[in-house]
Amino acid sequence: MNLMRRTLLGSILAMIGWKPSPAKQSGPETSEQTKAQAEASSVTPRHVLCFLGKDRDLRHLSEAASQAIADFAAGFSVDDSYSQAEPDDRMSQSFAVCWDRVEPDAWSAADEEAVAHHQSVLYILGPSMQQRETVTVSMAALLLVERLIGAGAVAVKGESAGVAHGLDRWRALIVQGAQALKAEDTLSQQRIGRLAFAKRPLSDQEYLQSVGFHLVGLPEVYVPKSAGSERQVVAIMDAVADEIAERGLEPTLEARGAKLSFESTYDVDEFKFNPYGIVRLAG
Repeated sequence: MNLMRRTLLGSILAMIGWKPSPAKQSGPETSEQTKAQAEASSVTPRHVLCFLGKDRDLRHLSEAASQAIADFAAGFSVDDSYSQAEPDDRMSQSFAVCWDRVEPDAWSAADEEAVAHHQSVLYILGPSMQQRETVTVSMAALLLVERLIGAGAVAVKGESAGVAHGLDRWRALIVQGAQALKAEDTLSQQRIGRLAFAKRPLSDQEYLQSVGFHLVGLPEVYVPKSAGSERQVVAIMDAVADEIAERGLEPTLEARGAKLSFESTYDVDEFKFNPYGIVRLAG
């Protein structure tokens, strides 16, 4: 793991990452669209991570976090304002909403028990990310999760998209991330970061939606419910995200007959707001 961390630290310092090609506009923009896009372009995403501890002493988790930040996670910081050396009685409900419901066995009854009986809460804030930095910083976030699980965290949640995994699932993602870092495979790193820190599917009357794709530099993907079952729609959502990463945004929009929109239900000051827009597939 030392080689992986040295590689990641070098990547963070260099801040070399992926940036998709901009989309051409198929027609004249309205003033509202132009304003929304301009407003979105001023926003930079960031990670917010929540760790639950097993005792009423934050020192072990806080010290482990501080050491990890010094080792490989430049720009991250422990949040002293909301971290607390006592239980938060909202956590069971919060995790219940956030558990990943796509990956089979993404959490277990033991994970639910750990949340219910936690004794402390530690928050870590990530740096504001430019698009080219998102994959590298998300890999650092994943290694932070590894370090704090090793220091005794009993549950972990990504607050920026509202997603939680059980410890076994986090460990599997960490192994995959380590392999992608060792191979210097940026596309795999981006995909693993998306699976770790984004949430899908959310639902409105017409679409199943992603949230959190901005944490790896991608627009959200909204797929009409009429496209199939929930599992089929999620597969389409993931395929579109992979296509954008591999081929670029413009070719994917053209091939899918999709449109890029900046009309979001999230305000620009919310962590879930995606400054790279929303790819809406046609019904």
